[in-house]
Order: sequence, then structure tokens, then C-alpha cells
Amino acid sequence: MGDRPLLNRRLAGHGSTIFAEMSALAVKTGAINLGQGFPDTDGPEEVREAAVRALRDGRGNQYPPGPGVPELRAAIAAHQQRFYGLDFDPDSEILVTAGATEAIAASMLALLEPGDEVIAFEPFYDSYAASIAMAGATRVPLTLRAPDFRPDLDRLRDAITPRTRLLLLNSPHNPTGMVLTREEALALAEIAVAHDLLVVTDEVYEHLVFEGEHIPLISLPGMRERTVSISSAGKTFSFTGWKVGWVTACPALVAAVRTAKQYLTFVSAGPFQYAVAEALALPDSYFTGFREDLRGKRDLLAAGLARAGFAVHRPQGTYFITTDVSPLGEKDGVAFCLALPERCGVVAVPNSVFHDDPEAGRTQVRFAFCKRHETLTDAAERLAGLGR
Repeated sequence: MGDRPLLNRRLAGHGSTIFAEMSALAVKTGAINLGQGFPDTDGPEEVREAAVRALRDGRGNQYPPGPGVPELRAAIAAHQQRFYGLDFDPDSEILVTAGATEAIAASMLALLEPGDEVIAFEPFYDSYAASIAMAGATRVPLTLRAPDFRPDLDRLRDAITPRTRLLLLNSPHNPTGMVLTREEALALAEIAVAHDLLVVTDEVYEHLVFEGEHIPLISLPGMRERTVSISSAGKTFSFTGWKVGWVTACPALVAAVRTAKQYLTFVSAGPFQYAVAEALALPDSYFTGFREDLRGKRDLLAAGLARAGFAVHRPQGTYFITTDVSPLGEKDGVAFCLALPERCGVVAVPNSVFHDDPEAGRTQVRFAFCKRHETLTDAAERLAGLGR
């Protein structure tokens, strides 16, 4: 083996994720985990029962079809039509994946080659960096800066080179909570068309927009044939462990992503696919109630964080709040987060780990508010001691 490292050099620096590290710290200290983005209650009972029914009826207990079970693909198509007026062929334009994370990885592996450049909003969900690295491509960050985290479209235009192949965009944006405006979305579409770029959009928080509206880029002029639109059931229905995601795109792009996907997981989540098909057909009142419940939780935690002395950047969407610890006299978000469980019994995540340039998010810290009201109230009370 000689001196060569065991880990593929492309994955150097992509060891254990910050989420695993901080969640382990939460378990070790008994702290309230507001770091990793998972709810502390399950989603709708009728959806859970649909999964049990599928298991008992023997639906999905063996390998499901490679593209996903027909019932789920039809439900995804109906969802896209219902919420956005978009028509997709369930047989050729929809692909079910092992969560959005696999959809992103399969898209990067399918669409990129060594030497290609990918422009992505920074800070970015950590799997973006790993997926781009595994494809042998180069990540080019477009930094979203506090306090409003709007994308600098002039800087984006300047970042495009002859090697730019793809834009990897996330709105509503994790971790900042930024939601693209219609004007920004149209400008991004125009840039993609003008430079003949592929676009991959991560839209898993599509039903968690508190201010503004969610605009799928695939719906805009010139984008249908160049956009891979990704979403999932985990965030919308609070069953993150089921790992059911999907791709919607034109047939050629779906075929490309499916080619990579079939050699990753092949298939997954058989019985859960039938349950998610039923979940996507829930009445509007579910989606509205879900959003309003999270809006209340956002406001509850935001107020608690402000009382504790954080600078709070109120998110327009998602279920995360980005804060700044500078007003607390802190200079480093990583050190702050590592000490926080012992100091206050709360776990958060430093934003700097989502940046190529750690200095860009050095003092920013992310909290998840997808928890029970009493959990958030308890966390806010524990954090109040920081400001004393």
C-alpha cells in the first residue's frame, strides 16, 4: 500500500459529518439537539399507517421497480401539477431515490466529468461538496452573506468560465433560510440559458416558505430541458428516516441520473414509497397547517435566541435559524458549538463547516426549530443564561 492514503484523495476532508459529530455530543451530554435537522415527533398517523398497511399487504417488501413504484411516481406528478401547474410523465420524467441526498449524488455522478466546474450557493449542505468531489469536478462557491443572504448575480456571472457545467442551487436555502425571489429566479434562469448550463435544484423545503413563494426553476422559460428538480418526503412529512426522494426532469436528464442511481442503491424504501404516495395526496389543510406550525416554532426560538443575546437572522423558509455569536463576545462558531452542550445543555451546528472559506461563516451558528414547542421553550430557557 506504500504511503498512499486509504481514502480516495477526492474525499479527503470529507470524513465524519458535522451532524454525526454534534449528535453524538448531544447523546453524550444529554443536551437538547437543535443541531441535526430532524423532527422529534413523527408525521401524520395516517401516513405511518399507510406504511404498516403496505408492509402487511406485501407491497414493497421485495425489490420495487427501479424508477420507483408506479403509485408514487403518479403521486409526484399529481403534486407537481397541483402546486405548480407542471406536467410530468410519471414513466419517463420522474425517478424515485433514496432521499434527496442520493438524488444529488446521482445527479453529480451522472452529469459531471473531471475538470467540470460547479457553481453552488455557499454555505452549502455538506453532501454537495462530497458529491462534486466524487465526480471529480471542481466546486466554485457563490457566497451568500449576512444579513439577508441574497445571491450576488453579478458575481455569479463573473464566476462562469468555459469549464462551468452546472449550477447547484438550493431554495429555500439550508442553512440560511433564504428564499429566492421571482426576480432572482428569473435572472438565474436567464444566466443558465445564456451560458447553456445544466441546473440541479434542491427543493426539499418547498412547503416551508414563511415569506415569499417557492418558484421551481424548472417552471421558468428555457429551463425544462436543462433542470434536474429534486425534492423529498422527509422534510415535508416528518419521516426523515424513510429516505424517499425524487427527481423530476425531462426524459434525457432522468435517464442520465437513473443510470448513476441504479449503481448506488439500485432501489430502496419499498413499502414507504406506497405510504409517501398517500402522503402527497393529503389535503391542502395539511400542508398549510404544517407550514404554520413551523412558522410558530421559528418565531418561538428566534425570540428566545434574541433574548439570549444572539444576532438572529430570521429565515424566510426551511426549519433552521442562522445566528451570529459575536454579540455574545464569541469569535469562533466551532469552539462555541463544541462548548455549548456543557455550558447550556443545547447542541447547535457551526455554519463555517458549510463553507469552503471558513472565515465567511466564522461566527455563524445554526439552530433547528423542527422540534416540539416544549423542547424549544426548554432550549430557549437554557440558552438564556448566555446573556447574563
